[in-house]
Amino acid sequence: MISFNKIVNKLCKKCWNIVFLTDIFEIIDPEYKNKNRVTLNKTIYRLKSEWVIIPLKNGVYIIPDDEDTSLNSVDLVDKYYIRLLKKYIKAEVWAHYYISGKKSLEFHMRDYSIPEKIFIINRSLNKKIKIWVYEIIFKTISWNQHGKKINLYNYTSQYSKEIQLDSIVLKISSLELALLEASLIWGSYGWVEVELITKALKKYSSILDHNTFKDIAPFKYIMSFNRLKELSKSSHPDLYKLFLDIIKTNGNLFIWEWARNI
Repeated sequence: MISFNKIVNKLCKKCWNIVFLTDIFEIIDPEYKNKNRVTLNKTIYRLKSEWVIIPLKNGVYIIPDDEDTSLNSVDLVDKYYIRLLKKYIKAEVWAHYYISGKKSLEFHMRDYSIPEKIFIINRSLNKKIKIWVYEIIFKTISWNQHGKKINLYNYTSQYSKEIQLDSIVLKISSLELALLEASLIWGSYGWVEVELITKALKKYSSILDHNTFKDIAPFKYIMSFNRLKELSKSSHPDLYKLFLDIIKTNGNLFIWEWARNI
């Protein structure tokens, strides 16, 4: 096992200031960590007592800067949320993901506030991670084709883009896909963010890629097209016609207004 000072030096070189317990064990004693668990736990305790690391939750720590020692755990999560989000994404699904739904659309609208829930679409993982009042939800999406369940990640992921928040790069849905996703009812939300979608349509109506909507249309989003059709009816006639034609082309499934929850 390496010396305590070397452990501290290695930790201080870690990127993003976020480390998991497994990261620390790999530094302390990568080959014998299971055999030396008691010693390793004592080292963790010393690292915490000397403010080399600050625990956020079980197995998750911040390597603090000068101001962090005066912050409570809730404010620490707020400060490091984006770095923590990227750390979890990398640990769970590596680069095979994109941020979806309402938060993706908010990112397009330059709203970088911390969401209560954030959805991470990926190829194979369904999992929820709770961090205080926040949830990171890893989610797969599928489509039934002739009774066969088809994983849609490989298809929808081509409609994603990268954004950079400070030094952190994240992948989010394209603007068109984000509009469709935000028009769905996700989980326990039970409603659609009409105001957000309306603002996005008003701001970006002239640059939306009509072909992207047509390409995505055969899969999953017919309810979204119904909602977007209604929201664009009075102010964006070209989009209204587009969404109307898409619905007609893809099964002619019109949803009655009362069933759309908008």
